Amino acid sequence: MNQVILTVLFLILTMTAMLIMLLQVLQNESGPSTSKGENNENDVEEEEEDEVIKAILKSKEIHRDHPPTISIEDTLSDICFHPTRDILALASITGDVLIYKYNNEQNELVSTQELHEKACRDIEFNEDGGILFSTGKDKTIMMSDVATEKLIQIYENAHEHPIYCLSLIDENTFVTGDDEGYVKLWDRRQKTNNPVFSLKEMDDFVSAMVTNDDKRYLVCSSGDGTLTTLNIRGKKLHVRTEDYPQELLCLGLFKHGRKILAAGSKGNLYLFNWGEFGLHSDEIPSLTKKSINCMIPITENIVVTGGEDKMLRATSLFPNRQLGIVGQHDMSVECLDICNDGTIIASYSYDNSVKFWNVSYFETLNVAQPLIKGGKQKQLKHNLPSSKLENASDFFADL
Repeated sequence: MNQVILTVLFLILTMTAMLIMLLQVLQNESGPSTSKGENNENDVEEEEEDEVIKAILKSKEIHRDHPPTISIEDTLSDICFHPTRDILALASITGDVLIYKYNNEQNELVSTQELHEKACRDIEFNEDGGILFSTGKDKTIMMSDVATEKLIQIYENAHEHPIYCLSLIDENTFVTGDDEGYVKLWDRRQKTNNPVFSLKEMDDFVSAMVTNDDKRYLVCSSGDGTLTTLNIRGKKLHVRTEDYPQELLCLGLFKHGRKILAAGSKGNLYLFNWGEFGLHSDEIPSLTKKSINCMIPITENIVVTGGEDKMLRATSLFPNRQLGIVGQHDMSVECLDICNDGTIIASYSYDNSVKFWNVSYFETLNVAQPLIKGGKQKQLKHNLPSSKLENASDFFADL
């Protein structure tokens, strides 16, 4: 009996051992194949996940329609686009002029020109962009070759007082205005560095100067609150307005030179007919009661202004209508300019940034239809397509 039991136990142990060995063989045969299949499946899944992640990241990419912001260490006094190339010049209070190349992807500092001993206050390219005019607090006027950066011509001690602004009349003549209200006309063809004429008809700094295609009159705005018009050909005063209750800080031409717009330190806009310089024909009250420091004509009918409220605002002149916010800074907006094809404007603020805004939508904007429904507060806060902020009404409309 005991022998039978031992035999049965032996057979059970033998079969168990054989079964274990068989299972190991089967596992070894199927294991690599199964692992390889799983790896292949995992690879496919990972590839699919990678494609999904790429698609998500791509959808979140910013498709720029304007250049990125330029951050500046030094405070700027003026900015100026090149008339034919994608170049922006920046005038700094150190006396340097910085030249940037720009596109929608990046900005590149290509040159730093040490031109003035004190603050460079105004810069202008000539019509073909070959010459850069600059002037500033050191009372010097310089003309530099844009391609070679070599100095072409210089007027040292051109004024008795620091020069505030400069404006080109034509290929050979230009005007400058200083801190004490003097205006001087210069002709580059003259052999001497003396001005064609020098007039003092304002009691404070000359903030801006414009003329039209006729080149007969020069219209000047001033910190004394007047609009003063000089007869260029007659080399004399033509007319001066009564004092406005604010400094007049910037000027713009509209309607093909038939209208002049002046803006002041209390935010009002005054519209003048060309040839009727003594009194404004229309006034656009301020929305903010804060200073408008700069303006740029976007079309013959639309102006963009920048000022102490940190905003770039668009206004239609005919009909008179607030269009909304073009863009915003963290501090007061001090300078504006528009690029050679009219699609991009640049703005500088004391937050030490130069920002770019695509304003091509103004070409198709119907100003005859009210864009802003509601009162003053809605007018103050309405954002246009170039603004980095959205309107609350647009947000809820998408829900």
